[in-house]
Amino acid sequence: MSLEALAAALLILLLAYFIRGITGFGSGLIAVPLLAHFLPLQFVVPFVLVLDFTASIVLGGKTREQIDWNELKPLLPFSAVGVMLGVTLLIHMPREPLLIGLGIFVLIFGARTLLNIHGETTISRLWAIPAGLTGGTVGALFGTGGPPYIIYLSHRLKDKAKLRATFSGLFTLEGGLRVVTFLAAGLLLQDGMFTALLAALPVIALGLYLGHRVHLGISSLQMLRLVGLLLVGSGLSLLWKAWA
Repeated sequence: MSLEALAAALLILLLAYFIRGITGFGSGLIAVPLLAHFLPLQFVVPFVLVLDFTASIVLGGKTREQIDWNELKPLLPFSAVGVMLGVTLLIHMPREPLLIGLGIFVLIFGARTLLNIHGETTISRLWAIPAGLTGGTVGALFGTGGPPYIIYLSHRLKDKAKLRATFSGLFTLEGGLRVVTFLAAGLLLQDGMFTALLAALPVIALGLYLGHRVHLGISSLQMLRLVGLLLVGSGLSLLWKAWA
């Protein structure tokens, strides 16, 4: 990478984990599509996975007592199946369909977030089946499996602090499974991976610290609009890159 690309990548990581520190999610949704402009997706996904897993441990340690474990139990078995499927697709699918699929996925969720489209009705736990399968598959394939989990859990939990803590707890457990699976598949043993992770850790630590400080001073609606704008922009830019 050139110095300009390296500086841009570090700024992307700082922004992504600043958002993660505020909301408890969103780092992969922001970091993966933007970093894919500089690096192969097969490198970016496991790279961001390790960073997200680290962030989940840090945030989860501070909010563990607020995690609603009863809401996580139905999700985890189906997430595990989805992870296995997603890793298989990541290894064998060609580059262009991956970029197009990621761009469309991020764009749709960004528009949904920006327009604040959501329901208030509490949904059945049976929805954990498609949410777990989709979240696990998309998470392993694109490193951005949060949206299906977010949609499901936000219709189950209404308390903001409990919702944020439960997200982090889920990402710790599901992320740990992805780390083991990616390691077994050799995706974490690529050249340059260890060096890139060492360089990124101080940046994500700063982003999480700043985001955690801002967490109590910003409304949920303001944060959703900011995340939505970032996702729409990154999704469009990724589709442009794939088309070009």
